[in-house]
Amino acid sequence: MPKQKTHSGAKKRFKLTKNGKVKRAHAFKSHILNKKSTKRKRRLRQGTYADVTNTAVIKKLIPYK
Repeated sequence: MPKQKTHSGAKKRFKLTKNGKVKRAHAFKSHILNKKSTKRKRRLRQGTYADVTNTAVIKKLIPYK
């Protein structure tokens, strides 16, 4: 059986933890930062986990991670 290709966009955006959860970064942190409060921007720096409903699809996109 041939090897699967890893999705280039997904491999840059997601990491897998040892327990199988999918780590991701928050969105809305790249531009138009003037109107966002300092507290909001500080919270967006921290990573979070992808929702359980999306993890199966994401894992198919990054099969070798």
